[in-house]
Amino acid sequence: MKIAILVTHFPAVSQTFILNQITGLIKRGHEVDIYAFRDREIANKVHSDVDKYSLLHRIHYYGTMPKNKFLLVLKSLGLLLTHGYKAPVILLRSLNFFKSPKHFRPLSLLYLAIPFLGKQASYDIIHCHFGTNGLRGALLRDIGAINGKLIVTFHGHDVNSFPRQHGADVYKELFQKGELHTVNTRFTAGKVVALGCPENKLVKLPVGLDISKYTLQERKLCPGESVKIVTVARLVEKKGIEYAIRAVAKVVKSYPNIVYQIAGDGPLREAIENLIMELDLSNNVKLLGWMTQDELLQLYADAHIFVLSSVTAANGDQEGQGLVLQEAQAMGLPVLSTLHNGIPDGVLDGQSGFLVPERDVNALAEKLSYLIEHPQVWSDMGRAGRTYVEKHYDIDRLNEWLVEIYRKVIDLGRFQQGHNSRSVSPGYPQIQN
Repeated sequence: MKIAILVTHFPAVSQTFILNQITGLIKRGHEVDIYAFRDREIANKVHSDVDKYSLLHRIHYYGTMPKNKFLLVLKSLGLLLTHGYKAPVILLRSLNFFKSPKHFRPLSLLYLAIPFLGKQASYDIIHCHFGTNGLRGALLRDIGAINGKLIVTFHGHDVNSFPRQHGADVYKELFQKGELHTVNTRFTAGKVVALGCPENKLVKLPVGLDISKYTLQERKLCPGESVKIVTVARLVEKKGIEYAIRAVAKVVKSYPNIVYQIAGDGPLREAIENLIMELDLSNNVKLLGWMTQDELLQLYADAHIFVLSSVTAANGDQEGQGLVLQEAQAMGLPVLSTLHNGIPDGVLDGQSGFLVPERDVNALAEKLSYLIEHPQVWSDMGRAGRTYVEKHYDIDRLNEWLVEIYRKVIDLGRFQQGHNSRSVSPGYPQIQN
C-alpha cells in the first residue's frame, strides 16, 4: 500500500508512538510519505529510528507562512508565480477563502498545498494523526492536492481543548468526509461520539510501543542508594508536574534521599524551575530537557518509580492515553498516576501501580511514600505492568490491526452501514475494552 501520514511536526521526540507506527508500516513493505510542519526547536534531538529508516528522506514539509502580513502577501505572490505552472487548478482552489475554516489563517491552504504540487499525490490511505491534521487532510483532498481514503486518529487535545476554542461542530464535516476514525481510549471515544462522529466510523486502536526495546528489570534498592523517581512529559499544564513536585516536597521531609528527574521541555519550564527553587528542592528535583528514545530507555532502566500526575488544564486540554505509562510498565517500573481520562485504561490500579484523584497532592505523597517504604513490592508491580503492556500495547500486534483496518477501508470504502464500532470483525480492539 501507498500511505500518506499527516502529522503536526516530524520528527518530534515527544511522539514516539507515531514513529513506531511509521516504521512498522515500512517494515511490512508499505510505501510511506510523511507531511508535516518544520520544528526547528528540537531538530537536533531525534530518535535513532529516524536515521535507521532514512525517514528524513520521506518527509515533505508544508510551506512556512511569515507572521508579518505584508511579507505574507509578498511570499504568497512569489509562490503563485513560482509554482503556478505545476498545478494551476489546485492553486486556484487553495485561494478559496470561503472553503477554509474560520480558525485557519488566510492563505494557509496555499502553503499546505506546496509539497503536493507537481507530483502524483495519490495514495491508498491518508492517515492523519490528531483531528487538526484531519481537517487539513480533508481540505487538501477537497482541492485535489492529495487523493486517498481518509483515516483520522484522535488522541486527546484535539477533542478536548480544540473544540472548546473553535466550537463543538468543528469536526462536523470531517466526520462526514472521513472514511474511518480511530481513538486510543474509551474516554477519547466518548468525546469523539459526543462531538458528532457516527459510531459505525469509529474503532478503538490504542497507541502501542515496540516491546522488544523495553527490557523488564527487577527493581531493588541497594544500601545507601537514592530512590530515583522519574517523569517523562512535556512541561505543559495538563501533565500536572507541579503536583508531583509538591508531593515530592512533602515526602522528602521524611525521606531526604530522593532524586526526582523530569525528562521533557515546554512553555512551563521557567515556572517549574521557580517552583523547585521556592520549595528548596534544587538538590532533589532535576529538569533534564528533551531526551531521545535511547536516552529515555536508560533513564527508565536506572529508575525505581515512575510518576505521571496528569490533570485537566484550564483550557480544557486533557491527557489522551499517556503512552509513557506503558513504556515505564514495559520496563518493570511501578507507576503512580491520576484518575484522569484515558489513563485508567492503561494501568492496573493496585497491581502495576496506583491511581489517585487529579491535583490531590496529599494522595500523591501518600502513595509515593508507600512505594518508598515498600521496595519489596516494586518487582511484583513491575511484572504485572509488563504482562499487561505485552497483552494490550504491543506495537507489532497493533500495527497488524492497523494494516487490516487500512485494507478493509480500501476494500469497502468504509465499514458497512448499520455496523457500529462494537460489531467490527473479530480481532479489532473494541470501544468497550
